[in-house]
Amino acid sequence: MTMQVVKNTVVTLDYSVTDPDGELVDAGKEPLVYLHGGYDDIFPMIEEALQEKKVGESVVVKMQPDDAFGEYDAELIQIEPRSAFPKELQIGMQFEGLPEGGDEDEAIIYRVTEIADDRVVLDGNHPLAGMALVFTCTVTAVRPASEEEIAHGHTHDGHHGECNDD
Repeated sequence: MTMQVVKNTVVTLDYSVTDPDGELVDAGKEPLVYLHGGYDDIFPMIEEALQEKKVGESVVVKMQPDDAFGEYDAELIQIEPRSAFPKELQIGMQFEGLPEGGDEDEAIIYRVTEIADDRVVLDGNHPLAGMALVFTCTVTAVRPASEEEIAHGHTHDGHHGECNDD
């Protein structure tokens, strides 16, 4: 009896992500392993599409920005003095920061998108914000989750780093 993707199973997916024109966004070099059943380990739309699928079955999920990484938010652009950054600054580097008037719980990752003479432009949007995405995936493995994984709400197979929920 082949196992189905149902609540409290650990699912392994081979996947790729493209934009609506078929341009590759994420080649999915590493398989995606997540805990199925509303644990926010994966986008809800994808989880719904995978419900009751078996190993070898595939789904294609077309997601609007709201379903994926959100709309692009111009307020998450910040311009900072160049002097506030290390000397070896490059476009693409990431820094943790607070949005305008945000408190410590709201820290987000800002990406350096531009470096001018004395100014640095930071973008706090996810690189895929504002994009519609097409997520294609094939179920390659399904196993029951352990009690500990269910209690912690994520898998313990080494793909998430150490678990410090204990």
